[in-house]
Amino acid sequence: MRSLPLTFCAALVAGTIALPASAALAAPAADEPRDEKRSGTVSVSPSRVSPGGEVELRVDVCGKGRSARGNSEAFVSEARFEPGGGKELVAEARIRSDAAPDDYEVWVTCKDGHGKATGTVTVVHHGRPSPVAPVRAGGGGTAVLAQETAADEGPGTRHAVIGLGLGAVAAFAVALRSARRRRPAQH
Repeated sequence: MRSLPLTFCAALVAGTIALPASAALAAPAADEPRDEKRSGTVSVSPSRVSPGGEVELRVDVCGKGRSARGNSEAFVSEARFEPGGGKELVAEARIRSDAAPDDYEVWVTCKDGHGKATGTVTVVHHGRPSPVAPVRAGGGGTAVLAQETAADEGPGTRHAVIGLGLGAVAAFAVALRSARRRRPAQH
């Protein structure tokens, strides 16, 4: 019966000894040169944009103080990245005004060749026209429509007859009430 706990304890001791050794072998030594080529993703904001619009690009694979260049078939020209907060590089890019609605790949290359990143920007076309100055007051031009409708449907003969009838009923009710108050009370 005592052999089972003894076996369990021996396995636990062997595992505890082997764990630090395997972790030390897995970690690269500090003296060894690391591979500086890194890959990552480009953050595009907004990710959906109309032709002629601007997007902000962010990437963090190039490291602090470095620079990068970004390209896409949707861009008017090459995007040049500048240091942002921390290790991030930031750039702005304008979308071509003749860009067709589609998903376009964005690729960034670090200037010193130590990293690359990719992302996607979606070009969309809006079916509605944009407002043109000056904008008419009243909810974007509805005041003009309301004026035209009111002019077409103004009070006619029917409205005048109804108004006169209601006025006559009101006058009769006032006269009747006044006549009741003037009568002396009969006991």
